[in-house]
This record gives sequence, C-alpha cells and structure tokens, in this order.
Amino acid sequence: MTATLSAPPKTRRVVFPFTAIVGQDEMKLALLLNVIDPKIGGVMIMGDRGTGKSTTIRALADLLPEIEVVANDPFNSHPSDPDLMSDQVREQVEQQTPLAIAKKKVTMVDLPLGATEDRVCGTIDIEKALSEGVKAFEPGLLAKANRGILYVDEVNLLDDHLVDVLLDSAAGGWNTVEREGISIRHPARFVLVGSGNPEEGELRPQLLDRFGMHAEIHTVREPALRVKIVEQRSAFDQNPLPFCEQYQAQQDELQAKLVQAQNLLPNVSIDYDLRVKISEVCSELDVDGLRGDIVTNRAAKALTAFEGRQEVTIDDIRRVIVLCLRHRLRKDPLESIDSGYKVEKAFNRVFGLESEA
Repeated sequence: MTATLSAPPKTRRVVFPFTAIVGQDEMKLALLLNVIDPKIGGVMIMGDRGTGKSTTIRALADLLPEIEVVANDPFNSHPSDPDLMSDQVREQVEQQTPLAIAKKKVTMVDLPLGATEDRVCGTIDIEKALSEGVKAFEPGLLAKANRGILYVDEVNLLDDHLVDVLLDSAAGGWNTVEREGISIRHPARFVLVGSGNPEEGELRPQLLDRFGMHAEIHTVREPALRVKIVEQRSAFDQNPLPFCEQYQAQQDELQAKLVQAQNLLPNVSIDYDLRVKISEVCSELDVDGLRGDIVTNRAAKALTAFEGRQEVTIDDIRRVIVLCLRHRLRKDPLESIDSGYKVEKAFNRVFGLESEA
C-alpha cells in the first residue's frame, strides 16, 4: 500500500518578518514611506555588503496586504482605478463587461543584472501583428511589477540606458513599447528600490537625483546587537514557521497601520510657512531642480499619515529631509564633510534650531 503525502499547511515560501529586522531604521523608514505614497519615487539604498538589504525588501513585500486585481490580467490591473488599468481592461469597463476580480499578494520583481531591454519592457511580435492583425505583446518585468515592488540589486552596475527606462516608468506610471510603427502601452506603477555598494562605483548624479530617497546603511558595530542579529537569523533558518509566528501580531499591526496611512494621506496638510522653509533649505544647499522640494513635502506627509496625524510638524520634516536631499548635493571631491550632515546643518539654520544642533 502506498502512503499518501499530505500537503504542507503553508506552501508559500516563508520570508523573514519585517518587524523582526534589527536596526537599519533609515532604510526601513524610507521603504515604508514609499509604500504609503509610491509617488515619492523609490529608494536608493547604498551600503556595505551583507547588511540585510535584500532580506528587508523581500520582508516588506511579504508584509503588504493583498491587493484586488482583474483576474488573469498580466498587468495586475486595478478593478476600478483607470490609472492602474491596462487599455484592454479599460475597454471592458467602458463596455460595461463584468470583470472577474481576484486577490493576490503584492508582487516583488527582482531585476537580474544581465537583463535586456526586451526582458524589462516586453516585446511586440511583429510577424503575428502583420499576419493576424492583432497586437501580440509579450509582457516584460515592468508589466509584472505594476502595483508592486521592483528591486534592482547592484543598480550601479546596471546599464545606464536601462536605469533610465526604469526611472521613466516609475515616474510616469506607464511603459510604452514601440516597434515598426506599432505602439503598446501598459500601466507600470511600482515602488522602485535600488541597492548598491559604494565600493563598486557611484551612480551618475543625474540618475541618482531621480530616486526619491537615498538611505545609507552601515554594518552594525555593536557586538551585542550583532549577536542578536546572528541568533535571530539562525533561529529563522532552523525553524522558519515558529519564528514567524512569534512576530505575527506585530506584522498584522504594522500592516493595518500602513493601510490606515494610505487612506489618511489625502487628508494630510502641510502649512505654507513650512513649505517655504523646505524650499529655503533646498535653495541654500544649491539643489538643482525642484525634485528635492517635491519629494521632501511628499515624504513628510507620508510620515505624518503613518503616525496617524493630519498636520505635518517641523519634526516630521527633520526626520525625512536628509533621506530626500543628501544625494542631490553637488559633490566636491576635496570635501570630507558628509552630505547628510550638511543637510542637517542647513535644516537647523533655516528652521531656527541652531541652539539644539
């Protein structure tokens, strides 16, 4: 008699819980704020090897609540928001065709280093288009990443042209593929997360500026904290399910807090005087363009919503301004002062907090 194998209770891959990650608060805050408001424009995480960058990003994707999508749609189209629908789904809505709706986990797409533009953007089958008269589109990674997270490890080693394509899609929310006079577009709104190691080369300033926030992470130096991280990782690797269960209540609480923040965000306001002062800081630091002003305003609002409030305070701005501006400063090769310190100094001066600095 053959024994029947019972299916495991949890078939989905177990991911290290976000709430169990020790330290790296700057990176965690930047990621959470981008989830609350994806229009912030993504996060660039620069830091030493082996500091948990990939672990944290996977943990974030796992933490997020399920989203409603149009069933069997390759673009994860939203059932009711036209900005997040493919043209095909929008036509169905206009014709009042009922849509099948499904729930799915937020997708996290890993962009491999050797990816080609076709693999990223998708391809049009010209032969099929000409012979059958249909727009035969093979979706790429940007289609899969719509309404999810697109993670690019070692972004500083990626071809500049591809980084440009990713940033354009992330900023505009759409990906357009054109070939031989045939054009197809689809929604591509995602949280772009890039990570890299400064030892392997810097990203060009004009590309770096396109990332909304820039988090720097360093290896934990404190021995007791290092021991705690090692013990946690060992406990998770040996027995993932019981380890995750310990953190389930905290995970649920943080997930609910994120959903609440997303709903509260449209009601958050920032006083005119504070907005003027943010622009004053950007001006004093000689930041090119207005992207720094816009991102700082957005990030401060997202932080306020995350904490369940509706009025942005000076402290909210203080907590996000370094993340939003440090990578936009012009680099002087002879200067040894950390750009984050320069942002803090300018902030304290403009907001009249010099005595506390």
